[in-house]
Amino acid sequence: MRLTAKGRYAVTAMLDLAVHDGQGPISLADISDRQGISLSYLEQLFAKLRRCELVQSVRGPGGGYRLSRATNDIYVAQIVDSVDENVDATKCSGRSDCQGGETCLTHELWSDLSEQIHQFLNGIDLASLIEKRGVQQVAARQHQRREKFVRVPAQEVEV
Repeated sequence: MRLTAKGRYAVTAMLDLAVHDGQGPISLADISDRQGISLSYLEQLFAKLRRCELVQSVRGPGGGYRLSRATNDIYVAQIVDSVDENVDATKCSGRSDCQGGETCLTHELWSDLSEQIHQFLNGIDLASLIEKRGVQQVAARQHQRREKFVRVPAQEVEV
């Protein structure tokens, strides 16, 4: 089964945005710092998320991104689909040419599994992920770590 970094990172970034929903626009630099995802990669992902109307960009000082709709109306499958990612358990990437250009014996099984996974992800919204205790604990830890990093006093430098 393939769900590449692109799909995983998009879901992670969107969950980060959802966790911080209500704090105003969130910069990609903040998401990058908290989640360890390269800023340039996030820019590419968010261009796709914006085209699919999952996020809105806010320009200017204090700008960034915010969710385009409520957390209970954004599903993991929509996020994965928006970045041109698919969850595919087939050996042939769904092309039905698994065995020398022909459909293999188990193609339908793996194709059905792929559909079940997509349906599973389509039943999980960002709000339900935020409610999970583990997600809240990780978000709190990331916030504390970032606060320590931001509050470290600058060292004095002799001139």
